[in-house]
Amino acid sequence: MIEFLGKKLTAGRGGIEARRIWGELCGWAGVVLNLLLCAAKAVAGLTGGSLAVTADALNNLTDAGSSVIGLAGFRLAAKKPDREHPFGHGRTEYVAGFVIALVIVVVGVELGKSSIEKILRPQPVAFTWLAFGVLAAGILVKLYMFVYNRRIGRRIGSPTLCAAAQDSLNDCLSTGAAMLSLVVLRFTGFNADAYAGAAVALYILWSGVSAARETFRPLLGGAPDPELVRETERIVRSYPGIVGIHDLVVHDYGPGRVMISLHAEVPENGTLTECHEIVDRAEQELTEKLGCPAVIHMDPVAHSDPELDRVRAAVADITAGWGDGYTFHDFRMVRGEEQTNILFDVVVPFDGPVSPEEAAQTLSLAVRGVDPRYRAVIRVDRPYL
Repeated sequence: MIEFLGKKLTAGRGGIEARRIWGELCGWAGVVLNLLLCAAKAVAGLTGGSLAVTADALNNLTDAGSSVIGLAGFRLAAKKPDREHPFGHGRTEYVAGFVIALVIVVVGVELGKSSIEKILRPQPVAFTWLAFGVLAAGILVKLYMFVYNRRIGRRIGSPTLCAAAQDSLNDCLSTGAAMLSLVVLRFTGFNADAYAGAAVALYILWSGVSAARETFRPLLGGAPDPELVRETERIVRSYPGIVGIHDLVVHDYGPGRVMISLHAEVPENGTLTECHEIVDRAEQELTEKLGCPAVIHMDPVAHSDPELDRVRAAVADITAGWGDGYTFHDFRMVRGEEQTNILFDVVVPFDGPVSPEEAAQTLSLAVRGVDPRYRAVIRVDRPYL
């Protein structure tokens, strides 16, 4: 049903507008279904005195609230850019996903507290077929919500819908635990209600923290998608006039709002007009194929200077010995009468065995070792990927 309605509503639409429609459709479905489940489980739980069933009803109520948050997130994220937000409001969706993850954590904490209290002070629980039937129906509904939230969330790359899908799966497990406790009570007389609630609370806490970490990562400026990086490098390097790239940065302003900037190395003997035309074509292809506006800076490099090649080889031998992640670029030489400056940037990984200070000092000595007249001018970079 969600797929059918979504395709009808998004027909002829694309981009951010289609994304908003899918998100709001899933949000409204979540509000309606969760409120229905909450009402049914509350009646069944209060009738039989089951903490697990009543807590499950409360969980569905918070899920309805989470769906409202998701609705607001999609609607705000779809707002057009303005003077105060020239890159749009796309990150609002990340915020909404993070809030939903926090709600999951709160539900886990409250369920855990209630379970511990009931373990310490047991209360009678009655088995009713009404509660059992309502819980069974709830699992089917939540499985359906899990499937459509995950499928559409992955299709449009939405952390909010992915968090909602994880929450629906959590609900299946918590409802299943409540059903299991009723079965155990029915056939053995043992009240496992509180223990089932405690086990589910631990799982909900774990999944909530995981979802919070995943949705908060892009807000903190996490590493970009490796596939996007590889495809960007492939496209740019496919142009014959570009001999290397570095300082690739992916700027994430929300799902569907990604920009790319990088430095492209071009031969120093090429004309400015030729190199500019090549870079323009690369920028246009990145925008068309990846949907990412791109800005490329040109760095002229020498590739036919034997004197410079000797120094470059000495630096390459050292950085190769340090391990993966240590690279250098913008290698150039400025000759003087008494001193020749060798200028380049070296990339030092965050968790590498050689610190930025050690790298700069070691490479400076290596440059001088090639020729005492050489002086290294080194700028240390950190990887953006």
